[in-house]
Amino acid sequence: MTEIQVMRFRDVLEAKQYELERILNNRAAIAIEQAADAIDEFQHASERDVAISNLDRDSRLLLDVRLALRRTKDGTFGVCLHCEEEISSKRLTALPWAPNCIVCQERADRDEGDRGEFGRRFEYAA
Repeated sequence: MTEIQVMRFRDVLEAKQYELERILNNRAAIAIEQAADAIDEFQHASERDVAISNLDRDSRLLLDVRLALRRTKDGTFGVCLHCEEEISSKRLTALPWAPNCIVCQERADRDEGDRGEFGRRFEYAA
């Protein structure tokens, strides 16, 4: 990957980092609001749970973006962290923070899925 390509991805990553930091600084949605009505209180709690899930997702994404920015600086951007093969430019265009090539990512997703709910059920049965 050329230095110009890396610089373009760095610009995209920095913009995404700024956007996520701005979103994460707005935590008004997770404020606990007391309501006189139990239904309203349940609704507020549900909305807060969704907001917390969104903050968690965005926090993980911000970490991925920051790690990708670090890789642009240390010269390993665009190289799969698992197999050390080059990550396709098509994948990086879609997900510039991707740490793995598509083959390794699919394998990791499949392995994670195998250890999901069904995997835990089988482990407990043994």
